[in-house]
Amino acid sequence: MTAIPGEFARGTIEREGQAGQAWLAELPGIVDDLLERWACVPDGEVTHGGVGVVVPVRRDGEPAVLKVSFPHPGNVHEPDAYVAWAGRGAVVLHERDDERFAMLLERVSTSTLAELEDGDEVVAVAGRLNRRLAIPAPPGLPRLREQAGAWEEQLGRDAEELPHALPRRVLDAAVATVRELGRAQPDTLVHGDLHAGNILRADREPWLAVDPKGCAGDPAYDGGTLLKSRALALVQADDLHKAVHRVLDVFAETAELDRERVRRWAQFHAVQSAYWGRRHGFRVARGGTRLDLLTRFLDHLAELLTERP
Repeated sequence: MTAIPGEFARGTIEREGQAGQAWLAELPGIVDDLLERWACVPDGEVTHGGVGVVVPVRRDGEPAVLKVSFPHPGNVHEPDAYVAWAGRGAVVLHERDDERFAMLLERVSTSTLAELEDGDEVVAVAGRLNRRLAIPAPPGLPRLREQAGAWEEQLGRDAEELPHALPRRVLDAAVATVRELGRAQPDTLVHGDLHAGNILRADREPWLAVDPKGCAGDPAYDGGTLLKSRALALVQADDLHKAVHRVLDVFAETAELDRERVRRWAQFHAVQSAYWGRRHGFRVARGGTRLDLLTRFLDHLAELLTERP
């Protein structure tokens, strides 16, 4: 029977409670059943991400990975995105079992873009992938424009209920982005969580994307997810203003996007994240001084991004 990594099990129970514990009890059997069904043999140590386990396997001698995720609405359309891309800038989907949130995927390296020390190269690779992944979205995918009302409502609730130091103009700018950009987004397939940890080294192409949300919207939206994910690197910058605007410049140029749209989405993501941290914490900081430092930095980032160049 497949052994589930202890760290993954603890994190799942902490996040999902009894539902996570019940799923974990079934997970070894699910994995073993899929290995048999898809004629795969294990070929390495079981690893994991935030919400799923990844089992290196071979099928007919060829390397692949079996991924099984905790059942969650945010994971539903991952295989649909892979089908639409058909290997263009993302890993190839070989098999899928939607009921069990399972996929058999092309195997790539475990080395991520986040391991590069050259910040410009990290952003440039992400920008080029963003451009390649931006294709017409197939029907049936969630449209980000349909979330605009909920985004605006949540921003208002957070501003009212949470202690924070965000100036009113910063919140107003985020709300304006939702109203002006969020409600009229194109039907373009976007990754939805494009950051350096979700871009892996590969042989077929130098870098391939994994773990997409599979949604339709503005490709500039993912510029915001990327910059938000760079927070821990940016916090070390000698000149934060210069470093942040360098990220915007490089991403917009390589993704061939309007820089102002990227800036506005990045500001929106920073405000969202500052509030989210106060309500829920982050995977890298659940509480204490580290969380306080990170939320204050996100406040600063949101205010900085509110300024037009």
